[in-house]
Amino acid sequence: MAQLRRDHDEFQQRRAVILVVGPENADAFRSYFSENSLPFIGLPDPEKSVLKLYGQEVNLFRLGRMPAQVLIDRQGIVRYVHYGHSMSDIPENAELLTLLDEMNLD
Repeated sequence: MAQLRRDHDEFQQRRAVILVVGPENADAFRSYFSENSLPFIGLPDPEKSVLKLYGQEVNLFRLGRMPAQVLIDRQGIVRYVHYGHSMSDIPENAELLTLLDEMNLD
């Protein structure tokens, strides 16, 4: 999330909405987002319904949910998905921003 926060203004310039989905309950999510002054939306998913919908992997040997980045266009069409194999397997912001630029041309 630190990576997304670093370039949050760049994402906003491209009219992207960042939604972070996690396994915590609503109170834990609210507390974490407040304590860390995160500028994006947090969606608690303790029942794993969003996880299942988007096919996000859970690996108990690697601390639970593996990272997943999904870009959805304004029509609700999934245009890009990256499923990480470890907590450090996350696309660089520059790659995501380039993809958003391409999506905004359509």
